[in-house]
Amino acid sequence: MASESVGGILGVIVAAIVLAVAVVFGPIGQYGKPPKPAKVEPAPAAAPAAPAPRGPIIREVPNQ
Repeated sequence: MASESVGGILGVIVAAIVLAVAVVFGPIGQYGKPPKPAKVEPAPAAAPAAPAPRGPIIREVPNQ
């Protein structure tokens, strides 16, 4: 019975140490951590506007 008592006490001590380490280092994953700031990308530069459409181009072609 003595060895079972010692084993139980050592098990409680180990469990307490593991629990303390888990509390100190915090939860695993994103839970409990502050959210990461979102990346703010600058707006892309506006593409140069296409020239305004003009009427049909009429060229004088010599008759041959």
